[in-house]
Amino acid sequence: MNKKPYLIDGVIGNSKMLATLDRCGQLHRLWWPRIDFPQHVEETYAGIWVDGKTESASWFHQQPWQHQQNYLGDTPILRTTAFAEDLRLEVVCEDEMVPDTDVMMRHYTITNRGDQEHSLIFLYFSSCQIGESPRYNTTMFDMKRDALVHYRGEYAISIGASLPVSGYQAGHARQNITQNRLNGNPIAMNGEGGLSWKLGLLRPGESKELTLFIVAGEGPDQALSALNHARNKGHAALRKITQDHWKNYLAMARPVQTGVEAIDRCYRRSLIVFKLMTDETHGSMIAAPEFDEEFSRCGGYAYCWGRDAAYIIAAVDRAGYTRMGRQFYRWALKAQSRDGSWQQRHYLDGRLAPQWGLQIDETGSILWGMWQHYRLTQDPSFLDEVWEAVQKAADFLIHFIDPETGLPLPSRDLWEERDGEHTYSAAAVFGGLIGASKIAEARGCEELARLWAGEAEKMRAAVSEKLWNEERQTFYRGLKLAVTPERMAEAAGAGKKVQIEVNEKGYETCRLWEDPVIDASLLGLHIPFGLFPADDERMIRTADAIEKCLTSHPAGGIKRYEDDAYIGGNPWILTTLWLAMYRIRQGKIREGMKLLHWAVDHRTQLDLLPEQIDRRTGKPAWVVPLTWSHAMFVLTVLELMDAGAFGGKPDEGHDVGCNPG
Repeated sequence: MNKKPYLIDGVIGNSKMLATLDRCGQLHRLWWPRIDFPQHVEETYAGIWVDGKTESASWFHQQPWQHQQNYLGDTPILRTTAFAEDLRLEVVCEDEMVPDTDVMMRHYTITNRGDQEHSLIFLYFSSCQIGESPRYNTTMFDMKRDALVHYRGEYAISIGASLPVSGYQAGHARQNITQNRLNGNPIAMNGEGGLSWKLGLLRPGESKELTLFIVAGEGPDQALSALNHARNKGHAALRKITQDHWKNYLAMARPVQTGVEAIDRCYRRSLIVFKLMTDETHGSMIAAPEFDEEFSRCGGYAYCWGRDAAYIIAAVDRAGYTRMGRQFYRWALKAQSRDGSWQQRHYLDGRLAPQWGLQIDETGSILWGMWQHYRLTQDPSFLDEVWEAVQKAADFLIHFIDPETGLPLPSRDLWEERDGEHTYSAAAVFGGLIGASKIAEARGCEELARLWAGEAEKMRAAVSEKLWNEERQTFYRGLKLAVTPERMAEAAGAGKKVQIEVNEKGYETCRLWEDPVIDASLLGLHIPFGLFPADDERMIRTADAIEKCLTSHPAGGIKRYEDDAYIGGNPWILTTLWLAMYRIRQGKIREGMKLLHWAVDHRTQLDLLPEQIDRRTGKPAWVVPLTWSHAMFVLTVLELMDAGAFGGKPDEGHDVGCNPG
């Protein structure tokens, strides 16, 4: 299997087809018919053969080609410009997914920038693992429709172009295409294939164009028919469809003009990312395009988390896309478990995904988000639609409380690394119960409204009474932290309070009573769940401790928690913007703005926001783009707008949600 990069540079899509590419324009992954599954590309690349001047193919992603890359304006059309100094050839590739189709279009323009003419052949190698399987793949060339097609089971990918094919090979094409010796084999039970097109003589100053169509379908016939349709429409007509689609999409957004072009551009790019990461059919969204299929360094990202989604939909709603918000919460009804909870993560069709276990903050977050959506839309039909799910979820939450502490029972934390009764989880449950109470009140269900509000207030009291760390003058990260027996023994020897739990099958869990680690998620006590106001003295001290202890050096930014080791313990975009929003709520606009600018300064060259920034180099370190990062960026920008920092008009009647009412 071809080793794919963890970090990608460009992403294109149309909400049913998604692709990721590197800075050289090489296509590494292509998902269809959902953006989370399955991924069909094993390896694919393009190049040229220069008659009499090269001994093997010159592949555009390899040396000596040098690259520049940008999106075409406010679209996800990705332009990669490659230049070979020795040949004085420039190749511009523009990649896009055509909206409302299953078509990826790759438009190549080859220009002779030198003073010698060249006779060129364009080459394209494609190796597929259709349906994410290395087995049972077939590749064949369809003479009638002049295209290569890869298929397996119900999935097929066809590849053709605007010019007639001059050479082809189905199966085991990697070596032959490098020597421009495609053998004309029409079919093979193998995932490789190659195509070539004679471009002819390219004189100095001249350009030649070729449009490549990569088209998906349910079987070869559908994929080939759709390719033929795309070929007949042509590049210009399909490009107009793409450009008009994104122009109309952005026209629906709440306009932002901050006076800082980098911020405005990143805002618009964030809105595009929201659409690319959202499944057209189901309304759910992925945390990021998958990049670690083997779970070699993490547990994967191409799933829908209720926690991430609550923040993302808050940003989507506030930016003006309330229809997308409604679609997501409609999906959430299908994904809800029978007991009323929402589990860690799901596939985009609502089925349960691989997971580490319940994270109670997600159930609270979705309830909180439902109320935020209603506050903005004031649509009573939405409450009618979600009411049954709200009742089940709120009932689950009020029965998932530890009678010893008054906090939510042990579950995984939001970083998915530890088991315990976490402060952030308590804040999310509080926010969820307040949201459920407000929904009940809006529906005239006063008894339930009082019940859920009362349970929320008990949660607030438990946090206030049990979770303040007098020694460090911050809130504890949580209580009852699950640890190894060795760590528990060490803590007990140091005089720390410990506890052993025994489940009904006799298995023991060792716990430390207190978890004193300073964690950026403690900001969740205010932003977004509003358990404490911004001017609460303990909240202020906690935020100050977060800034003091978690600011990374020399790169800057805020890391997740003390002694974070994940991918080197780097600062995160979202945690930095979390602190920015808190500072804005304090009225410290300049401090909030400074943190926002740090995030903007650490975007990629394509205005995408990663999850992490390398603490030493300041370069993207992990996950590009992370949808949650873009959500926090949009929320921070709108928070500043509403604070008048840019002279913007406040978004009346809705905030980030730190005021629970």
